[in-house]
Amino acid sequence: MGFLSGLFGKKEEPKRQLDHPSKLNKGDMISLDDSFALPPQLRGQQLRVEAVNTYEYERKQQTEWVLKGHGSDTIFLGLDEDDETYLALSIKVNRGLVDQLFDLEQFSAIFEEPGKAELTTKELSAELSPEFEQWLSPQYHQVSFAGFGYFHRQDYRGKKPPQDADGATGDPFESYQLLDDDEDKAIDIEVYDGGETDVMLTLYRPLSDIRDYWPGE
Repeated sequence: MGFLSGLFGKKEEPKRQLDHPSKLNKGDMISLDDSFALPPQLRGQQLRVEAVNTYEYERKQQTEWVLKGHGSDTIFLGLDEDDETYLALSIKVNRGLVDQLFDLEQFSAIFEEPGKAELTTKELSAELSPEFEQWLSPQYHQVSFAGFGYFHRQDYRGKKPPQDADGATGDPFESYQLLDDDEDKAIDIEVYDGGETDVMLTLYRPLSDIRDYWPGE
């Protein structure tokens, strides 16, 4: 009987193997290294995937994972894939913070041709330093200007986002990027129709900074 029940009994579904950020789905969780090389918003944090979004460009797509932990900060995760793959970890800063972190005259040059702006970070106040010091470099140089794309609040990994009679269905935007000299920190900017502007501080970190993965339901 034991043999028969084993033969015809319900087989347990194999658990999802989650061992790389590219496999993360909504509801999954990760924990990050507790190294002091990471800023406080990331150090030792357990983060849950709240959403998976897609950036659509003419020749490529990029996935964005929206992560939340116990703190108030939303962390945005992407993958920077070149010879090696790195984590691109970002936080969003509002206009008031941009004014406190950078010279606005220098910052406005990012949106002017030929798109070769240089940006110097202001000296941080005692209040801002603990929170932002590890996200920032003293100097940045512009590497991209007005790159056009569409943003989708949906996961389109492995497939092309749908189109309607007018073409792409996402939110159109222009992207701008600045890198520091070591190319391990960036400022990413997206300008949407109507002038809404998102400014992100980005760190490039090794995949090993994710210490553990937990599949969701």
